[in-house]
Amino acid sequence: MIDVIYNYRQGDIHSDEFSDDFNKLCIPFENSLSEEQIDVFHKILDCVSDTAAAETRAAYKVGFKDGVALMMEIQEN
Repeated sequence: MIDVIYNYRQGDIHSDEFSDDFNKLCIPFENSLSEEQIDVFHKILDCVSDTAAAETRAAYKVGFKDGVALMMEIQEN
């Protein structure tokens, strides 16, 4: 159920813009690569993105469970 809540709320998070630092580093770097290297670079970026998404999902679950535990503890006292 926590995954369902997270996945529903995920659409409310707007993060489709890269930071200025990212653009300053990646755009010139990508322009210096061959087509094959660009494909590999994009696959690496996809792996990084997938890892960050998994970490965010895991942190959300832990935070959600901690929040519920805290509410239960407050209710008991």
